[in-house]
Amino acid sequence: MEFFIISTLNGISYGLLLFMLSSGLTLIFSMMGVLNFAHASFYMLGAYVGYSVSQVVGFWPALVIAPLVVGALGAVFERYCLRRVHKFGHVPELLITFGLTYVVLELVQLIWGRIAIEFQPPAALQGPAFTLVNDLVSGLRMVWGAAPAQMCGAADPALNAVCSPFPATRAFMVLVALTMLVSIWLLLTRTRVGLVIQAALTHPEAVESLGHNVPRVLMLVFGAGAALAGLAGVIGGSTFLTEPSMAATVGSIIFVVVVVGGMGSLSGAFLASLLIGTIQTFAVAFDYSLSGLFQSLGLAAGTGTLMTMKLSQVAPILPYLFLVLILIFRPKGLLGNREG
Repeated sequence: MEFFIISTLNGISYGLLLFMLSSGLTLIFSMMGVLNFAHASFYMLGAYVGYSVSQVVGFWPALVIAPLVVGALGAVFERYCLRRVHKFGHVPELLITFGLTYVVLELVQLIWGRIAIEFQPPAALQGPAFTLVNDLVSGLRMVWGAAPAQMCGAADPALNAVCSPFPATRAFMVLVALTMLVSIWLLLTRTRVGLVIQAALTHPEAVESLGHNVPRVLMLVFGAGAALAGLAGVIGGSTFLTEPSMAATVGSIIFVVVVVGGMGSLSGAFLASLLIGTIQTFAVAFDYSLSGLFQSLGLAAGTGTLMTMKLSQVAPILPYLFLVLILIFRPKGLLGNREG
């Protein structure tokens, strides 16, 4: 039972990291109609800038400063590069953001090197947030922080106790992602700024007639989307690994999330992120082959290569298989309201 709970929480935390990434991409697309290929590069920049800032002033100030720096860089890119090609249509927009990914990658390797750097989380986030302890006497219970050694069978092996810790970094990731979701929803639906942003997409002439600078609004939207990616980079970089290939690792996945959830749908991106994160986590956790699964169900199984392949080996392609199924049976996505 504790294995299922921890695996579920791991899947949710990974899914919420994908949501932190895809929320900025969804925001940019829904407000500007721009599919930003360089979004994962802003995620990588957030991790590296957060690392450098944390070396000077600590992790917590870096958690605020790094997203602001990345957001400012995103706004500058929109103002002086993306805006100049916007009038030529979607293809030049895609090409210029695609080119930006290589520029950012080369700059990161030039400044920070080609090998992974050690971006440690603060002391408060090191270790487990809680530990699930399951033994023969007390059953399943939760202990905040790390469980004492005597509770994990070290003192009495007859208890057959199993301790399953849940990292504090992942718990913090869940907290930040949920806070981000609520904040974005409140901003877009309950504030004057959100109304202006939404109106600037559908009725730009009316918004300009009311005295608002629509190009500036769109620049701030792009910068905000980049800042959200930078925030995800600080958290993801300190939780997992900060390296030059981290953008390529999640780059394609977040586009799967956006398409599966529905182009421009924030709630769809949230749902798709949780589904994809959970599917991949359980595919790795339940390391069965098809033949082993059939045998456990009492069915005859073959001995071919496909039947002996572990589920964890095909876990990386499961999101793309999910994408294909969504495009076949629901092209507008889970909660989308447009076809593309």
